[in-house]
Amino acid sequence: MSLKERILDDLKTAMKAKETDKTMVLRSVKAKILEKEISERKGGESSLNDEQIIEVLMKAAKQRKESIEQFQEGGREELAEKEANELEIIERYLPALMSEEEIREAAQKEIERLEISSMAEMGKVMGALMGKLKGKAEGSVISKVVKEELSKK
Repeated sequence: MSLKERILDDLKTAMKAKETDKTMVLRSVKAKILEKEISERKGGESSLNDEQIIEVLMKAAKQRKESIEQFQEGGREELAEKEANELEIIERYLPALMSEEEIREAAQKEIERLEISSMAEMGKVMGALMGKLKGKAEGSVISKVVKEELSKK
C-alpha cells in the first residue's frame, strides 16, 4: 500500500469514527498532495511517489513546528497545543528521521570526500548532503551540524 493510499484510508476511517481533528489534518494533507500532483502534471495523469509525498508531509510538519514556536512566543498555549496535536498526526506518516550523530557522520564523510577545508565552501557540502539526506533529516539540523564540523577545520 502506498503512502497516499494509507493516508486516504486513514482519512475514511477518521471520518467514519467522527475524529474531527484527525479528519481535518488528513484533509489538509490530502489537499496539499493534490496541489503537488497538479503542479507536477505535465500532459498526462500524474501521481506522486512516496518520496514526493514525504516531501509534502515534511513541509506540513515544518509549518506546524514554526506555528508552535510563534504561538508559544505569543502566549497562545491553546493554539500551540492544537498545532502540536496536528504535528503528531502528520509525523505518523513520516519515516523516522536520522539522529544528529548519524547526520554528523554523513557530514564528516562528505567533507572528506569533497576535500572541504573552510566555512566558505559550506554550500558545496550542504548541496551534496541535502540531496542524499532528503526526507531523512531536516535541513536546519543538517545546516547546524555542517557548520559545527566546518568550524573545527
